[in-house]
Amino acid sequence: MKKTVVLYPGVGVGHLVPMVELAKVFLKHGLAVTVALVEPPDGSATFSAAVARTKASNPSVTFHVLPPPPPAPPAAPADEAAPNHHVIKIFQFLAAMNAPLRDFLRSLPSVHALVLDMFCVEAQDVAEELSLPVYYFYASAASDLAVFLNLPSKLAGMDKKVKELGDSMMSFPGVPPFKASDLPSEVSNDGVALGSILRMFERMPASDGILINSFESLEARAVRALKDGLCVPSHATPPVYCIGLLVSGGGDKEHGCIRWLDAQPDKSVVFLSFGSMGTFSKKQLGEIAIGLENSGERFLWVVRNPPNSDHKFGDPIPEMEDLDTLLPDGFLERTKDRGLVVKSWAPQVDVLRHRATGAFVTHCGWNSTLEGITAGLPLLCWPMYAEQRVNKVHIVEEFKLGVEMRGYNEEVVKAEEVETKVRWVMESEGGKALRERVEAAKSAAAEALKEGGSSHIAFVQFLEDLDASKVQTVQG
Repeated sequence: MKKTVVLYPGVGVGHLVPMVELAKVFLKHGLAVTVALVEPPDGSATFSAAVARTKASNPSVTFHVLPPPPPAPPAAPADEAAPNHHVIKIFQFLAAMNAPLRDFLRSLPSVHALVLDMFCVEAQDVAEELSLPVYYFYASAASDLAVFLNLPSKLAGMDKKVKELGDSMMSFPGVPPFKASDLPSEVSNDGVALGSILRMFERMPASDGILINSFESLEARAVRALKDGLCVPSHATPPVYCIGLLVSGGGDKEHGCIRWLDAQPDKSVVFLSFGSMGTFSKKQLGEIAIGLENSGERFLWVVRNPPNSDHKFGDPIPEMEDLDTLLPDGFLERTKDRGLVVKSWAPQVDVLRHRATGAFVTHCGWNSTLEGITAGLPLLCWPMYAEQRVNKVHIVEEFKLGVEMRGYNEEVVKAEEVETKVRWVMESEGGKALRERVEAAKSAAAEALKEGGSSHIAFVQFLEDLDASKVQTVQG
């Protein structure tokens, strides 16, 4: 009977996609895989569509949608003023999912390990109750992990609040110094979610190990700091395994934007896409449009609705507005011979790997960063939220695979900046040198994944360590 692992990616497409890539690695090594899915409370059509595509393209992986959590008890008077922050709501929602997860694990004939997304930290209690080895799949950079595992002890030793530091520089083991304001807003503003975030990273070292979606030569300093225990001075650091880069293989070759790319010259198109949650004001959309028009370069741009300040976690996603109402008058008509704007979504991996794509304007989410690297594309970095500003520092200063789009921390990035950077990356000697560095990183990533490469060796070591652990079989 094959050993079975259960992967638990939590909420959101950005967490599901890399976990499915991890599932494929388990399959290659002869294990059976079940992915336990959580239906988002907002009933997101994007998530449902992603799950449908994922199931269709991964028939060897078992997917199980967990039932919703039991109804929460009525709030006590003292809880009525509880914070309404979306991060806290996510943690609360996933904590409530422990009961359905426990029931599902008990229903299976056997389980040999539980692999968690970092936001599913409360599920460590389920693993402990069922005597299961528990691992994390950290789907972001090893450099991020070095920062955030160190954060609880760093903040405990400070005599100031983070928001009081402003743009002062902070140092963490294994990474370049960066501004305090580059930390996620929930940290840099000392917000109500900070306690939940610190608890997450305080609990992770109590796991049996951490799988990281990266490869050692890309992040050698950070990986060494993690392995040497420099990031968690108060606790033994569990084993870390760099097993990436794990990136989706794509497969949507019939999308209209792919057919449009087929008609473009090699390496001629700048692709702009900002993740499943990346939205801009109408004013910022206008600045991007003017910059692209004035640059004279070919472009493919994914546009989403401007942010809705009234939207709350759990609310339905509003329908996409008409592009003509979002973009400057006449822009689509004036640029139709060299540009294409698509609503909401494009098959990003297929676009990035297309022979016509020459550069990537990205929000620096780690999935997108890896997809850009494995496509050999220079990165124009426009971070927006979460850990993306920290990722920008790694990409630009440590990996040297991208350049910063200046002004992302201000009200808008100006049209002149968009125009200048797009021209620079496509036409200048500096852009050519950047492209050569990314091509080298692309080759290194491919070597790491081959048999005998560093990521392959790390995964084999992980499986050996799992075999050596005290494995209990969960039975219904």
